[in-house]
Amino acid sequence: MKNQIVKLAEKYSNLFGAPGFEEEVIESIKEDVNFKSVETDSINNLYVGLADIDTTRPIVALDCHTDEVGFIVENINSNGNISFLPLGGWHVGNIPASSVVIKNENGEKYIGTVNSKPPHFMSDDERKRLPEMSDLKIDIGTSEYKEIIDLYGIEIGNPIVPDVKFIYDDKIGIMRGKAFDNRLGCVAVTIVLNKLRSMQLNSNVVGIYASQEEVGLRGAQVAANRVCPDFVIVFEGSPADDSFKDKLSAHGVLKKGVQLRAVDGGMISNNRVLKFAKEVARENGIKYQVIARKSGSTNGAKYHVASKGIPVLVLGIPTRYVHTHYSYAAVDDIEAAINLAIEIIKKLNVDKIKEF
Repeated sequence: MKNQIVKLAEKYSNLFGAPGFEEEVIESIKEDVNFKSVETDSINNLYVGLADIDTTRPIVALDCHTDEVGFIVENINSNGNISFLPLGGWHVGNIPASSVVIKNENGEKYIGTVNSKPPHFMSDDERKRLPEMSDLKIDIGTSEYKEIIDLYGIEIGNPIVPDVKFIYDDKIGIMRGKAFDNRLGCVAVTIVLNKLRSMQLNSNVVGIYASQEEVGLRGAQVAANRVCPDFVIVFEGSPADDSFKDKLSAHGVLKKGVQLRAVDGGMISNNRVLKFAKEVARENGIKYQVIARKSGSTNGAKYHVASKGIPVLVLGIPTRYVHTHYSYAAVDDIEAAINLAIEIIKKLNVDKIKEF
């Protein structure tokens, strides 16, 4: 399975998928899911297996999101640089002097660099503080407005993502790339769907590749209403804290297993679901870690309050430096998330879900 994980992670990570512009990711995933029922909606959600529902069995949804934190062109300036707005939760200190990709309406992609004023031109005050987001511009080497428009076809509303290529270090089993939040979740859902297809289950399994998570969990809200699941497993590239906390206080540790989320800014997890997940993990020798976060959220925040309330389990894949250009994650942790999801789904039926 590890080779398959790395292959899909490389493929999905390198794709262009700013919030609201997830089409490239969607088309790629369609190539990898072996289901008759594959459909999309107007908000760019992708549903796998939705039309094959057996109404006598409960629906178990596997959720991930296809979008990544990015930017969007706000204005083309007279000196040939580009003003932009953030799409998703960026910290301004992670943006200057970085390489980005701009995609015009014809699908043509151009590389630019977010400007960073040389220290030679900085005032004493500028040296001491972070820039404002509005201070930052993208430079593609042009010097005039007309060059941007006529030569590159870039215009207001064009999406932008970080310019990063995936790499894998086989010596330590660690991947580096962009958009691990949440293309790693896309990898997990794709593999789980394909593995479960040939199994005899007591539930309908539906894949939801949701759009626009990074700008307010919007795709999940639509998906909750359309799919009406009875149980949801959310896969998420979840922030790792092992690079800046000690071993006792870090709970997002690479190679320590799948991360079970007890609480975050959008959801207090169903304790009965968490207890069940821990039991299944222990029974099958699957490594896991538990995280309690005061802020941030996942698509679970929308699902757990949808309809009459839906039991939700968030399976996190620890990922260093999410919402920056470069992230690190371990293949072993994705494998743990995949294996735990499969073992849980094997045990789910109408009666079990009623216990939650």
